Amino acid sequence: MLGRAESSPKGTREAAGREPLALDLDHALLKTDLLFETAAAYLSVNPLRVFQLILWLFQGKAVLKRQLGERVLLDVDSLPVNEALVAYARRAKRAGRKVGIASASDELLAHRLAKRFDFIDFVVASDGNSNLKGRAKAEMLAERFPHGFAYAGDSRSDLAVWKEADAIILAGASPSTTRAAERLDKPIEAVFPRERLGPKGWLKAVRAHQWAKNLLVFVPLVLAGMAADPMAVARAFAAFVALSMMASGTYLMNDLFDLADDRRHWSKKERPLAAGSMRVSDAMVISPALVLGAYGIGLYLGWGVTAILFAYMATTLAYSVYLKRQPIADVFTLALLFTLRLGLGIVAVSAEPSAWLLVFSMFLFISLSFAKRQTELQRSGIVGEEMLKGRGYRGGDAGFVLAMGVATGMTAVTIMVLYIINDAFNAEFYSQPLFLWAFPAVLFMWISRIWMLCHRGELNDDPVAFALRDRMSIALAGLMGAAFLAGWLS
Repeated sequence: MLGRAESSPKGTREAAGREPLALDLDHALLKTDLLFETAAAYLSVNPLRVFQLILWLFQGKAVLKRQLGERVLLDVDSLPVNEALVAYARRAKRAGRKVGIASASDELLAHRLAKRFDFIDFVVASDGNSNLKGRAKAEMLAERFPHGFAYAGDSRSDLAVWKEADAIILAGASPSTTRAAERLDKPIEAVFPRERLGPKGWLKAVRAHQWAKNLLVFVPLVLAGMAADPMAVARAFAAFVALSMMASGTYLMNDLFDLADDRRHWSKKERPLAAGSMRVSDAMVISPALVLGAYGIGLYLGWGVTAILFAYMATTLAYSVYLKRQPIADVFTLALLFTLRLGLGIVAVSAEPSAWLLVFSMFLFISLSFAKRQTELQRSGIVGEEMLKGRGYRGGDAGFVLAMGVATGMTAVTIMVLYIINDAFNAEFYSQPLFLWAFPAVLFMWISRIWMLCHRGELNDDPVAFALRDRMSIALAGLMGAAFLAGWLS
């Protein structure tokens, strides 16, 4: 019987055999790789641990896997699985077949994972001395099951196992591996196609929708009256691209460090990395590539831009590793990241720094960051002394977070009023500064709306992303834009 097969290749069985069924773990039974999962969890505590990983790797992959298996308490129950293969294995068990795990992952993890499934009869895995992969796995299974076995795998290294097997199950195999397996002249018992990430999935993985936040880079350009300068516009756009690459690289880094928490989150569990549709190994390559690309553009724009990009990355890394679990410090850090976007725009076009703008930014985005935490507290369902998973807040902190968020939002409105009174009316940039009085009024209405929806539990966990889709927020932003143009051009 085929397991959700796309087609029935030549040699495919009409019904599964009675021989034992051995299941690979990485990208077969699981939609992830345990080695990379444990490595990411190990590095999330301190990225400098990468040097320790390298030392273990020099001693062999089996040693590396054992060391990580002993030191990392992986949340195996939340790991994404290939549900179709799980269902197939469960049917095989009910039909009387022995079903087990045959993996190159360390046996400490493999045995823990086996307890998650009610159909596992045996486990063979790496033991800290030998890496059970390819030929070594084939010999182990052939010795254990001399009368034959079926094997479910996905990689080219599994071809050695399939040569010894009586039947092949292709679970997430690439087209080239599938073709190679078909040439082995062995019956193909079932085919479970690999999940394709696709362009939309890649954009979701790098959080391309978050690039809208980087439009803050253009704010200093406009406020400095340089929007008509082609060279300044080009530099601002290059800074926007660099920051978007840096942000995507650090988002992926943060997702790698947050895998366990994201899989327990009501919305973040759908992110490609958490869901298993994007490979952890791919993210580990793409993340530094995007960061290095951002630095390349930064160096072209000058050392000032490069320094701010470095500050952005360092702040993000500190947030991912430590600060996100520290109440108050976490929202301050998020606000600082928004303000660094403005700083990048100032340096990129050599605009005059505005203390009003930077202080306003800090208070506004602290308020929005508190709104994000308030939403998480409300939707997590925790109460009293219970802790918000992956964060430093308790259920009883909701009232405090609400008060701080509203207070900092209203402070941002006050700063806007003081700016108009003390600076805007004296600036030559505005020909009719009276129109700017629309700003604090609109800002008050928008912040009040955000916090009202937050209090009702109707706010998305990211207020900025919510505002980009909310019609009322877009309308209020349009009103502010019209007031700015009226004050500038009249």
